[in-house]
Amino acid sequence: MATPNYSYEKRQKELAKKRKKEDKLKRKGEAKPEDGASDDTQDAQTPEGQNALPPTESAS
Repeated sequence: MATPNYSYEKRQKELAKKRKKEDKLKRKGEAKPEDGASDDTQDAQTPEGQNALPPTESAS
């Protein structure tokens, strides 16, 4: 029977962690520009001083 190669398993775990971390950072970097742009449009007002979007009614 062959003995388990623990160093190989450990290296594979480390590579998977690294890949997951890089993917997360990449997703975070892509999301930032969208968030900043949406905040500016929500607070935009017309020259008359009223909100650009009409208020929505909540069904309570």
